[in-house]
Amino acid sequence: MNETAVKSAGLIAYERAMRRRAVLKTAAQILLLALLIALWEVGVQKGWLNGFIFSSPSKIWLQLAKMIRSGELFYHLWVTTYETVIGFSLGTLIGVVVAVVLWLFPFVSKVLDPYLIVLNSIPKVALGPIFIVWMGSGTNAIITMALAISVIVTIMMVHTGFKETDPDKIKLLQSFGATRVQVLKKVVLPSALPSIIGALKVNVGLSLVGIITGEFLVSQAGLGFLIVYGGQVFQLTLVMTSIIVLMVFAALLNVLVNFLEKFLFKNLR
Repeated sequence: MNETAVKSAGLIAYERAMRRRAVLKTAAQILLLALLIALWEVGVQKGWLNGFIFSSPSKIWLQLAKMIRSGELFYHLWVTTYETVIGFSLGTLIGVVVAVVLWLFPFVSKVLDPYLIVLNSIPKVALGPIFIVWMGSGTNAIITMALAISVIVTIMMVHTGFKETDPDKIKLLQSFGATRVQVLKKVVLPSALPSIIGALKVNVGLSLVGIITGEFLVSQAGLGFLIVYGGQVFQLTLVMTSIIVLMVFAALLNVLVNFLEKFLFKNLR
């Protein structure tokens, strides 16, 4: 009983120490952000930084409040959110399905491997004019740009995870007469779950990059459009405000992916 009590006390002390460390980490992160914002504002007020080029936190706050009151921010944020969700969902679905097909048919995988490498190395921005001609100057072209940036990376990451499955486990199932589809369901997919989650985390960022790039080229709405428009009319405060909103949006997307990761690990492993 005494030994059990000592172990329990030690575990409680360890958990308390971990909680304190987490609180300190969060506090340090908030303090660092507040310090950077304060230095930015003071630097502009003292003339150390050019207020026209760098804007300032106070100007950005006023611009943000103005956009919220007018509803302009919510409209452009909704457009970017809609396009990102569609691009992320399609990119993930297509990437995983193609990776599954490549694993099921090794010969096809070997044939397509150099093509995937070449496609991944092409700067996708160079394909923008082609997408505009093919898909029109609208949402379809923007989503296509997001797919072009994210889907190849998803295929390669997930397929690599499939190939890293323990070969002994595969041989064991095959020795009992399991088909390749059964091996995929029982062994390959569960063991490759960390790779799939990693692909999701990468894909959400790449999808957002693709959407913003597409909005730079053809959009009349969205955060990317605001950034380009602000630069064209020399409203650098609008540009900085849009970039900060974009940063917060990207952080929220990563939080959602982390929740999805926990859900998948809890229900699929």
